Amino acid sequence: MLSVFVARRAASFRNRMQIALWGIAFAGCVSAAAPVHAFSLDDVTARARKLADQPYAAPVSNLPPVFAKMQFADYIKIQPKMDQVEWKGDATPFKLGFYHQGMHFSTPVRISEVVGNRVQEIRYEPGRFDFGDLKLDKEATNKLGYAGFRVMYPVNRSDKLDEVMSVLGASYFRVIGKGQVYGLSARGLAINTGLSEPEEFPAFREFWIERPKPQDKQLVFYALLDSPSATGAYRFELNPNDNAVLKVQARVFMRGPVKKLGIAPLTSMFLFGPNQMRDANNFRPALHDSNGLSIHTGDNEWIWRPLNNPKYVALSMFQVNNPRGFGLMQRGREFSAYEDLKDRYDLRPSAWIEPQGDWGRGKVELVEIPTPDETNDNIVSFWTPDQLPPKGTPIKADYTIRWTMDERGTVTKDLAWVKQTLRTAGEITQANLIRHLDGSLGFVVDFEGGALPSLSPNAVQASFSVGDNAEVIENVLQPNPVTKGYRVTLRIKVKDPNKVVELREALVSNGKPLSETWSYQIPPGTAHSTPAQAVK
Repeated sequence: MLSVFVARRAASFRNRMQIALWGIAFAGCVSAAAPVHAFSLDDVTARARKLADQPYAAPVSNLPPVFAKMQFADYIKIQPKMDQVEWKGDATPFKLGFYHQGMHFSTPVRISEVVGNRVQEIRYEPGRFDFGDLKLDKEATNKLGYAGFRVMYPVNRSDKLDEVMSVLGASYFRVIGKGQVYGLSARGLAINTGLSEPEEFPAFREFWIERPKPQDKQLVFYALLDSPSATGAYRFELNPNDNAVLKVQARVFMRGPVKKLGIAPLTSMFLFGPNQMRDANNFRPALHDSNGLSIHTGDNEWIWRPLNNPKYVALSMFQVNNPRGFGLMQRGREFSAYEDLKDRYDLRPSAWIEPQGDWGRGKVELVEIPTPDETNDNIVSFWTPDQLPPKGTPIKADYTIRWTMDERGTVTKDLAWVKQTLRTAGEITQANLIRHLDGSLGFVVDFEGGALPSLSPNAVQASFSVGDNAEVIENVLQPNPVTKGYRVTLRIKVKDPNKVVELREALVSNGKPLSETWSYQIPPGTAHSTPAQAVK
């Protein structure tokens, strides 16, 4: 999956005119002397605090021309040798592989090993890599380094190493659990994402990885982040399993003011799917790494927002104080929903973030960017605080990311969830029983689970709201005997197709929520009627 990972990163930033910032892994960092105490987050926090008081120093590429001008097809020929992985002779089930510099990965990232109270750099060795059929001068690699690293662990079979985490490019990382393939990414920090001005991409400058003991089932590592506007100290604890769990502790220091700071950002791709017109020339019924944003608010409301591939950049904001959870999800695991044997979108995980402690007042934001193909990561979601602390005081954000294919397990069992959203051209049935498209827009929303199977139809009501830019023609709630849930059939007419429409629907009983809230946005320029579709 390296080729997909690298290609997606490159195409995404070209689309957002930020390729110069992509893959930054800073050079010239002074090595730490071995501390007399066990290495900890406090050590990295002290470095981040000190770095924030210094002017930002932009990294300088150390790549010779043969690597700087390398095309993608040649870069992916550089693969790690499995007999040269770190800890190859140790009993620990974890092993480390590395990514080589080249292409847009123009500066090396420093990686050190922590053993007890000793810290030692893992030196770059070109002998760790197989360069395939590339014709390279032996001198070309003399002063190069690592662009990132990958964690390997036998998550699927006890006798075979699997890559379970990839850390490559700026502050991006991906994680997978048992039976999963790489899909969406997480980031250390997002700055000015979704604004008209250029986005800033903070980058991890240095890593410290604790050598695990033979009995350890988790891997701990630390990272130092730097950018023109912020620095950060991070502690990660990776627990590979059926659902991989990554515990994150972040301490962020601001160098100066920013318009928007994104905590626990997730980045994904949505091209088309159940609720949006599909490509008539594509055999796949859906093509996405994620198809919705799920939010559990501090007020205990559950929100489901299906994703769009809009014509223009779309920004959605949900006021969520002290969020209990949010994530970009891949609902719908049937292979028939994707029909893709090559990229296996049915096996790509969701990422569910559970904040630890009090995050205060803020918003969960969703940025949707137009994309013509699946090579662009066009979806970003994060939490942004309403107020940043003064300079010198860190933003403390502790959270857990669960990489899972059990999307239903993230929503409380007491509530019904949105199983699927279908979009269709609105129609009426004429006197001769022939259906006629009337220019309206139709949606079918299926709710399943929770208490719905045990309730009588007269005990279930629909709570609905729509913005001023749409007229509701039909809103019908009926039992679905096939799923033992309920189906909402909605038909609207959009007044001004150049303006956004917001829709909300939830199931209630005597005012008490029975389901999560379906929150849908019709972006400007996409309100035209489309042929009937079925999707997750």
